[in-house]
Amino acid sequence: MKESLIYNFFDDDQLLRITNHIKEIEKSTSGEICVSIREKRKFGERKLSIRGLAEKEFLRLGINKTRDATSVLIFILLQERLFYILADEGINSVVPVNTWEIIKEEMQRLFERGEFSKGIIHGVNRVGEILIEKFPLKPDDVNELSDRVKLS
Repeated sequence: MKESLIYNFFDDDQLLRITNHIKEIEKSTSGEICVSIREKRKFGERKLSIRGLAEKEFLRLGINKTRDATSVLIFILLQERLFYILADEGINSVVPVNTWEIIKEEMQRLFERGEFSKGIIHGVNRVGEILIEKFPLKPDDVNELSDRVKLS
């Protein structure tokens, strides 16, 4: 059996650390953070941009269905070494336009040094800072999405 490409970049401990980091940040915000790591695009997706793939994943995972539209997806396509940060409309309406591009550039610098887990955790932290500031935890908050890193 061919070994998963994901394990060329991450081990189980690193994936668990990312998941636990998301869980910890979400204790202080009503927003949701989702990390999805995909090995490669499907045949029918070959003409989609990385943004198009992220939008498709956003819908597939139900990230668009959170109560206050305050979710962020960090989507990674390993084989092509591409990634995209996609936020729901509730967040995009209150953050500067270039917010996600700045965070993406910071993550990219870590990825270029081979620090993939560290890059994702940095991105999760930066997204978390924004969510905690703009969308503090509400008394009736429910964790609407799994904190677990999605692998496919």
